Amino acid sequence: MDAVTTIRGTAIPLDRADVDTDQIIPAKYLKRIERTGYGPFCFEAWRKDPDFVVNQPQYQGASVLLAGQNFGCGSSREHAVWAIQQMGVGAVIAPSFGDIFRNNSAKMGLLTVALAPEDVAHLMRLAEGEPSAAITVDLEAQTVSAGGWSRSFEIAPFVKQRLLNGLDDISMTLTHADEIAAFESERPPELPATA
Repeated sequence: MDAVTTIRGTAIPLDRADVDTDQIIPAKYLKRIERTGYGPFCFEAWRKDPDFVVNQPQYQGASVLLAGQNFGCGSSREHAVWAIQQMGVGAVIAPSFGDIFRNNSAKMGLLTVALAPEDVAHLMRLAEGEPSAAITVDLEAQTVSAGGWSRSFEIAPFVKQRLLNGLDDISMTLTHADEIAAFESERPPELPATA
C-alpha cells in the first residue's frame, strides 16, 4: 500500500448520515475476485439520480469525501474502501465512522478523519459554494485546513505510523523478517516451517 502523508484537493460534499457499506458498494460486486475496478460501482444506486453529488462535473477528480455521521456503518466489506479509493478519494472526513469501516480503511491506506459536526458542516458549505476550493489533510501534523481555516484531528499513533509508512498487514509482518528467520532456524526440522 502507498504511504499517506498529505491529501490535498477538492471535496465531494455527501451530506448524508448513516451511509452503510451496501450503499457504498452493493453486495452483487462482492463476488468479483479482483481488487480493482470498483470505483465506477461506488454509490451505484444513488448514481442513477443525475443530480447525485458524485455525478456533478464540478466534483470530478475530488480527493476528499465529506460525509455525515456514522459513515461506513454496516457489514465488514473491504470492497467499500477499495471503491472509495478507486474513485480517487484519499481521505474521508465525517463526524463519526462505522468501526469496521474505519479499521478496514486504516489497513488499506484510506485516511478517515473524524471532526466535530460543525466543522464538517463548514467544509460541506465550502465545497458546495466553492467546488474548486482545496482542502488539505496533513496526517503528520494531524490537521485539516482550507484557506485560513484549520482544525486538528485525533488518530491512534499506531494507525498514523502505519499510514505514514504505507504498511499493510503483510508488510508489517515482514518488518520482523530477521526475527522470523531466527525463530525458524532454531525450530526442530520435524516441525512445520512458517516460510
